Amino acid sequence: MGFLTDLADRFGADTVATGHYARVERGDGGAVRLFRGRDYQKDQSYFLFGLAPKVLRRLEFPLGELEKTESRAEARRLGLPNADKPDSQELCFIPDGDVRAFAEREAGRTHAGRILSEDGTELGRHEGIEGFTVGQRKGLGLGGGPPRYVLKIVPESSDVVVGDVAGLRSSGLDAVDAAWPGGRPTGPFDAQVRIRYRHDPAPAEVTPTEDGFRVRFEEPQRAITPGQATVVYQGDEVIAGGFISKSAEQ
Repeated sequence: MGFLTDLADRFGADTVATGHYARVERGDGGAVRLFRGRDYQKDQSYFLFGLAPKVLRRLEFPLGELEKTESRAEARRLGLPNADKPDSQELCFIPDGDVRAFAEREAGRTHAGRILSEDGTELGRHEGIEGFTVGQRKGLGLGGGPPRYVLKIVPESSDVVVGDVAGLRSSGLDAVDAAWPGGRPTGPFDAQVRIRYRHDPAPAEVTPTEDGFRVRFEEPQRAITPGQATVVYQGDEVIAGGFISKSAEQ
């Protein structure tokens, strides 16, 4: 987004409008607040938490007040050629869904290693940790037996730890590299926290830390994944966002 505002400066433009499903509100003295889009199914505020206030002040999200069906209807009325273009189902820049191949192509290699049980027993080998995500069940290549899920990925050793579904649940997380769009609170507060894009924000207590925040959920959440973005809301407002460094049990 910073690139777009820099480009706007070159053209002498004050504002940049994008098609994100999110909302921004401006207050006195240059204050700016970021909110979820009205269409919760298409809301993209999760991806915008890190925008600097000086950038956010210059953005407009004209679709933020609309449902996606309304956006499509207006596009049809205007005769736009992409009015009925299907929604992206996976990463838009990896249309074939082959994340491992993309990582190998971009990074020049993948990181093969062991598949381990929770007690450290080697159950098999894998071709690259890039092909796994916490909570994954399919594609482990372990054959029969009870269902197993990816519980943890250890980049330092390229190990993938698997176990039963109970091991996926965690009571909280620590996040780092936090952004606070409306300012950093001085103490703990109640909020709703999203741990991935397709996750309904869950009630939690959030405590600011030196470089991030700590979250303790009212109910354990499934598949909290280090490296994933996590976003804190109060109602529709984005209060904070950061990147998960560990779950409470790690």
